[in-house]
Amino acid sequence: MNRRTFTSKTGLAALGMSLTPPLLSAREKWVEPHSFNKANFQLKYAPHIGMFEHHAGKDPIAQLSFMADQGFRAFEDNDMKERPLAVQKKMAQTMERLGLQMGVFVAHEIHWKTPNLTSGNLEKRAAFLDDIRSAVALAKRINAKWMTVVPGYVDLRLNKAYQTAHLVESLKQAAAILEPHGLVMVLEPLNFRDHPGQFLTESPQAFEICKAVDSPACKILFDIYHQQIQEGNLIPNISTCWDEIAYFQIGDNPGRKEPTTGEINYKNIFKFIHSKGYQGILGMEHGNAYSGKEGEQYLIQAYREVDDF
Repeated sequence: MNRRTFTSKTGLAALGMSLTPPLLSAREKWVEPHSFNKANFQLKYAPHIGMFEHHAGKDPIAQLSFMADQGFRAFEDNDMKERPLAVQKKMAQTMERLGLQMGVFVAHEIHWKTPNLTSGNLEKRAAFLDDIRSAVALAKRINAKWMTVVPGYVDLRLNKAYQTAHLVESLKQAAAILEPHGLVMVLEPLNFRDHPGQFLTESPQAFEICKAVDSPACKILFDIYHQQIQEGNLIPNISTCWDEIAYFQIGDNPGRKEPTTGEINYKNIFKFIHSKGYQGILGMEHGNAYSGKEGEQYLIQAYREVDDF
């Protein structure tokens, strides 16, 4: 996918992680697809295309059906904007029929190496706002409410306060486009290791920006994987930012794979989020730790484990 490159199998090996699913107890033994895990999860975990293609094949419609059959109630797609119009419409119809709620898609061109919204450049701001207008049409087409916005690269020639002011102004203008439609852009802080040089990196910074924009159309996407690397202190930061968080994403660390494969205590985090009455989506923006059908079944079982609270 264009926006994310998940850790490769080689990376897992370097971390000392096995590429074969761990042995399971008799109670947890593998079973055939479509005969396990049919009950809905407590929270709205949202898989993405490619996560279950060994069971469902490459057809996105078949993959959506498999997700719903396994108890998932949401779906996200960073690359939805790039899909053919007919595919977008068919996916939207399928999600509505299956009861899958659409999560985020990426709303605009992300500048990974050059300053964009932080620069104050009016042409770049205009291009961003054009992307937001296009995203409104897409959101309506696919029944989406949230869209991801990444402010882009830091401007090394400008004081951080000036950059923040430029960004806030761009976001205020974007919010004015989104508000009449009930749509929300979610700002995603990114960690320094995977995305060095990005302006927005921490949840308190995103909180400050959202407070400055002061719009229901501008909120935080709290990616638990990124924030574990960047700042840690996950539950306290989630609690403090709670009023400005509209969306979560998931990935364990190290490895950026499913929960239970790294150091993050996802069961406790999900329990806390559930206790707050969260009704939104938690995007599964990570790779599969293990390959093939068994790896996909292991992933589902991992979510069953951390959702049991």
